[in-house]
Amino acid sequence: MRDPAPRDGESEVALVRDKLAGLASGGPAELLVVPARPTAAFSRRDALLPGFGAAQQVVRGHGFAPMLRPVGGHLAVYDEGSLVLHLWAPHPEPRRHIHRRFELLSGAMADALRSLGVDARVGAVPGEYCDGEFSVNASGRAKLIGTGQRITRVGYLFSAVVMVDGAARVRDALTAGYSRLGLGFDPDTVGCVADSVPGVTTDDVRGRLLDSLAGVLALEPEPDPALPGAARSVRPTPRVPA
Repeated sequence: MRDPAPRDGESEVALVRDKLAGLASGGPAELLVVPARPTAAFSRRDALLPGFGAAQQVVRGHGFAPMLRPVGGHLAVYDEGSLVLHLWAPHPEPRRHIHRRFELLSGAMADALRSLGVDARVGAVPGEYCDGEFSVNASGRAKLIGTGQRITRVGYLFSAVVMVDGAARVRDALTAGYSRLGLGFDPDTVGCVADSVPGVTTDDVRGRLLDSLAGVLALEPEPDPALPGAARSVRPTPRVPA
């Protein structure tokens, strides 16, 4: 588990790219959970759309730095009110357990939010930004966590963005960005943990996430075959008082 210092989007992607490549030479599993800086993370699919340049310009005008991220989907926007999570780990057959990893890790993050009092559920909300089967939502209405995976020959990267607070600013930027990209999007699906738990902080959520993920990554008596070796990436942390 790396030191949780905030990173801008470009340096974060560079770090993750280097660490993922390092798995081929015996690099270890690591879990990174950090506060975000204002970022508009476009996908390579977005970059092929006619409105990509205009979308970059408009999100920059909202105070978010545009960048290209290494996983799929579409535009995601986040800032200091969000946490970015990356888990990279070696795996002998990384493609074999993609679905199972999503189930385990998205489920663990939903459990973490439920422990704070959120009605957290795994699944896409119709009309959500960067829609995904293993998003985490609140009460089936508002997206709180987006997830993705990237696979290499020797390992995998699981990534997530957790919206803790500040949904209004993100909603405005997403609405403008998706309009320029020409993509459908329902602004009402943008939510944050603080909508359900007023006063919650990124430190509160980070502690619950680490606690819940530790339980999944260190399953006994043997780790799940989708996550071998990943237990070394995380240690249990004390629960944050509710």
